[in-house]
Amino acid sequence: MGKLIYGDSEIEIILDDRALAHIQIVIGSKLRRKEAFFFSWKDNPGEGTGRSAIWLDPAIVLYFRFSGSRPVTINRDWLEAFTSSADSAAGLMLTSEPGTSGAAAPTRRQDGNW
Repeated sequence: MGKLIYGDSEIEIILDDRALAHIQIVIGSKLRRKEAFFFSWKDNPGEGTGRSAIWLDPAIVLYFRFSGSRPVTINRDWLEAFTSSADSAAGLMLTSEPGTSGAAAPTRRQDGNW
């Protein structure tokens, strides 16, 4: 499981390395164009039925930390789905990889905080 660490806050979003790699590409593309947007997801079922979101802006430092050392194979369909949602008014929404039944919900840090 990898981590997206948001700015200098204590927010750590823990994601599967595959999801994190796809999210990194989409976020990087948007921020390179100086576009700000929301990134949102459904909370892990073990934490309730809520949703969370963060505002992404080129001025906010992001740190992507992958648990594995090998790059993942990129799924073009998933990348296109993320890109399309990032370009919408709702912003980038984390979804499961097309063709899989696995959830892409992130988890909280071990101490229960973000």
